Amino acid sequence: MEPSFIQSAMALGLPSKKASSRNIAVERKNLLTVCRFSVKTLLEKYTAEPIDDSSEEFVNFAAILEHILSHRFKGHVSWFSTDGQRGFWDYIRIACSKVPNNCISSIENMENISTSRAKGRAWIRLALMEKRLSEYIVTALRDTRTTRRFYDDGAILLREESSVLTGMLIGLSAIDFSFCLKGEGIDGKTPAVIDYTPYLKFTQSYDYLSEEEDRESVGGSSSEDSSPEHPYLPLLTDEESWYSKWRKMEQKFRIVYAQKGYLEELVRLRESQLKNLEAENKRLTQRLTEQAEQSLQEKHQLEGVILELQEQLTGLLPSENAPIKQFNSSIGAPLVNQWPSLGTLNDNKTSVKPSLYRR
Repeated sequence: MEPSFIQSAMALGLPSKKASSRNIAVERKNLLTVCRFSVKTLLEKYTAEPIDDSSEEFVNFAAILEHILSHRFKGHVSWFSTDGQRGFWDYIRIACSKVPNNCISSIENMENISTSRAKGRAWIRLALMEKRLSEYIVTALRDTRTTRRFYDDGAILLREESSVLTGMLIGLSAIDFSFCLKGEGIDGKTPAVIDYTPYLKFTQSYDYLSEEEDRESVGGSSSEDSSPEHPYLPLLTDEESWYSKWRKMEQKFRIVYAQKGYLEELVRLRESQLKNLEAENKRLTQRLTEQAEQSLQEKHQLEGVILELQEQLTGLLPSENAPIKQFNSSIGAPLVNQWPSLGTLNDNKTSVKPSLYRR
């Protein structure tokens, strides 16, 4: 019984894993899709006046971005958070600390914002006003070690879709945002809720007529069938059809114009990055040239010091015959006949009594 039970449990476990992986993939796809629609909506809405918290499109975009940054986030409790809740702000605070002139310390020093969720929402608004939201997220994604520490497998920030997200957010730098971060304007208690209804109508608004136009077209066709003797009704329907076509073309033009602005902003960003890299390359090349010249100069100086030391050593050393003469002068008498000859040694041997060596 037990082996069969284990096998059945394992068989049930495999589909559950597949279902969970599918659910995670669907969550990623849904969040990225509505984020793309939300960015397009903001680009279409923006005119000359800055966008603030009163804009429903921005509120929905902020909720979507908060869900993306919280997707597959590890844990809900943190000992280093003031409210005990661990949110994406704890990840942003560490991963974005390397961004030059960042706003992390400014948000940490805000007195009216204490919870982690409120600080994360304040960071989104401040980064949008600085037009650096994409830069913050790109810098955070480069720190893969910190990202893996805060997110589980399957998270958007751990997948290739994260580059798509940063590409979407670049277009927001063309929009002027204005938010008030003082007082109680930022709520850090209630969770963010995404409104999907505007994006469910997104495709329909560009491909089909509105409800009023449908009613007019239906009314026009019924009146035409009921009273065909009026010769001007077909002209009116033609005008309506041309008006609907013109309206569709205008809407498509707005979309293309928004995409054009997005691509132009992307090109400007890439050009600025290229200029910065060229300046950095030029600076490093100049520094390398200066170091090569400095090393060559130091080499010449060391060669001069070596030659000077060699001259000093040659001046201190005596000539070749001087040591021999000094050695001969130190010896007072010649060393001839100073040692006993072999004959005297043999005579000494015979003079030794052999009885001394007997037992």
